[in-house]
Amino acid sequence: MTRIVRKWRPPLWLVVAVTLGVVLCLPLIGIIFVRYMWPVLGYREAVWAAGFGVLGATGFMGWALWRIVLRPVQTLRERVAGLRTGAPDALDPLPRYGTSDMQALGQSFLDMGRALRSREAVLRSYADHVTHELKSPLTVVRGAAELLTLPDLPAPERDRLTARIEAAANRMADLLDAQRALARAQEPAAQGSVPLSDVAQAFAPDVTVLCDGVVPLSEDALRLVLDHLVGNGKAHGATEITVSFDVALIVQDNGPGVSAGNAARIFEPFFTTRRASGGTGMGLSIVRRILEAHAAEITLEPSETGARFVITF
Repeated sequence: MTRIVRKWRPPLWLVVAVTLGVVLCLPLIGIIFVRYMWPVLGYREAVWAAGFGVLGATGFMGWALWRIVLRPVQTLRERVAGLRTGAPDALDPLPRYGTSDMQALGQSFLDMGRALRSREAVLRSYADHVTHELKSPLTVVRGAAELLTLPDLPAPERDRLTARIEAAANRMADLLDAQRALARAQEPAAQGSVPLSDVAQAFAPDVTVLCDGVVPLSEDALRLVLDHLVGNGKAHGATEITVSFDVALIVQDNGPGVSAGNAARIFEPFFTTRRASGGTGMGLSIVRRILEAHAAEITLEPSETGARFVITF
């Protein structure tokens, strides 16, 4: 997640207040300057000197306002246009943010842009994969339906083909349900916090809480995250799953773990090692999207036994 390095910047109200103060004081300073320098320089010369001084101060204030306010706004507008056209640097932090308000706006833009690109990537990934994933069960349904039209088809064979159609239909339904869950996971998240033990007790006796704490997730979000992680561990043969929360939420199981070759891909939509047993490969992807919506991040860390997922906030 791209974060802006926080530096002190004046708030916009202070910039406006200083600008208005200078605009108010410059004429007064010019009048006072002419009043006291007239006897020394002469009236004409004092007026010219005051005029050049006011002009120079105005030019300096214009440059300061351009640097502090106008240039960051122009750069941010260019980044918005770059995000629309897919520019690779559109989500890079700006070189400088003139005010604290612009700094906060810049971070909001980065978060929004990252979310939009993430959703676009998911939709594109789904469009790329769904054709392949649905092609196999559709082929089964089409072939079985053609065979079922044969008038002299034996009853056992008819039952077998009907079962294959039902299995293929269930497979397609699972894929579509997973996609709907993934879409819901990317919706704006309800904020909240909940004690880990309050949610983990619903998974007993499969889950043991080692260190309790208040997790900065809504109860529904934490329940969904644990449901997918616990279900994933059990599906891969884990018999003991522990969770703990201190600074980070840690979910550890005693299953076979994740191979080095698969570790880099386990959060990709549709990647699964259980395709033969009906796995859709969407569970961990959904978990990551839910956590991203809560400004959290999940990683798979090396573990001597089983899989170890660490969620940081």
